[in-house]
Amino acid sequence: MNEHSKPADVSAPANATVAVPGGSTLPSDEVARLTDDIVAAIKTVYDPEIPADIYELGLIYRIEIHDDRSVDVEMTLTTPNCPSAQELPTMVENAVATVAGVGPVSVEIVWDPPWDPSRMSDEARVVLNMW
Repeated sequence: MNEHSKPADVSAPANATVAVPGGSTLPSDEVARLTDDIVAAIKTVYDPEIPADIYELGLIYRIEIHDDRSVDVEMTLTTPNCPSAQELPTMVENAVATVAGVGPVSVEIVWDPPWDPSRMSDEARVVLNMW
């Protein structure tokens, strides 16, 4: 493997899968920096009804970083009837767009697999007292 080739999936710091399409020309240290910064940005977004960030809640399923530095995010909501359904994707898009070096950001809501509390991190469980 040379310095510009990477596996299709890069390990994410926690809940989400971070993918870099095969044959990416982005250096691995830049992918790591972008991954860390994107996750940190997403962790600034909180569900208005739940005092935990959406990353720790397990609402982010996939982050894909492309060679042109565009970023696609697949996320879900705790329920299809979520009152924040309109605002949360925009909040995620805006947060990721603030990361230095990121190009256009696209956020897609997905329902498969459906979210359930098992996707929450230990950090979210502590905040929500769900032990």
